[in-house]
Amino acid sequence: MTEESAKVICIGQALVDCIVRGKEPYRENVDIAEAIILNTGGDALNEACVLETLGCHAKLICGIGRDPAGDLVWEKAKSYGVDVSEVVRSERLTTPIANLTVDKNGGRKSCNSRATMLEGFYPELKSLEGVKVVSLASLFRAPLDQKDTVVNLVKTAKEAGAVVCADTKIPTFRQLPLSDLAEVLPMIDYLFPNEKEAEYLTGKKDYMEMAEELYRQGIQNVIIKTGREGCTVCGKTRRFHMPARKVKAVDSTGAGDSFVAGFISGILAGDPLEGCCERGIRCAAKCVQRMGAV
Repeated sequence: MTEESAKVICIGQALVDCIVRGKEPYRENVDIAEAIILNTGGDALNEACVLETLGCHAKLICGIGRDPAGDLVWEKAKSYGVDVSEVVRSERLTTPIANLTVDKNGGRKSCNSRATMLEGFYPELKSLEGVKVVSLASLFRAPLDQKDTVVNLVKTAKEAGAVVCADTKIPTFRQLPLSDLAEVLPMIDYLFPNEKEAEYLTGKKDYMEMAEELYRQGIQNVIIKTGREGCTVCGKTRRFHMPARKVKAVDSTGAGDSFVAGFISGILAGDPLEGCCERGIRCAAKCVQRMGAV
């Protein structure tokens, strides 16, 4: 029996999160927390694992080191059934570890090191047979923070007839202006910034104004993830807001990635734009009710 080919390729970051929840001062130089856990994270890994739980076979393309953190990433992807045949494991890379502080309402702050730059790793699309969607899962962060890399990936995906999705991040160690990608922005079918990322990219405050500004850059459909408020959408034929589900949020880590994975499952199912958003919102609601990204 031949192995099922992946329908989605997720390209971007895979790392380990050290999550500290409910930190409070205790005494001089000592804090206490409700919980401190290690979990895998990174947009590409999160998306791929959630897609697998939704019955959509995914391939992961990322760079990790041959270190304990890399072992965690590798085993997590394999345990979910993700295709890891194009994951690059190298002695030259250090698998990134992010420190996340989560407050009692589920909000979070992160701290990242220069390991996230993934120096020397340049992802490629080697085989697109059977692939329906290519997801640039962490646009503006390594390895998707260099113009030539992003342009080549988008063009290769479109030449193969794949739908191109892009989830965004606010740049850290390298800056890649949106204007540098002008030639391929019209090839991006769905862009998924959250409200802070959209404000960073547009300078706007209103959600619909953010979406419309990004749409005017040539992107086919802009879906702004607005956390507990849901999402705001601007496309060729539809402009709407869809509310989030009311749930008790424990940890928002990975909620945006779960939204994107749910949305992509809708694309594969042939759902209309509203149906894809509804799938995304359901997945995000499921994610925030537990600690960790997946």
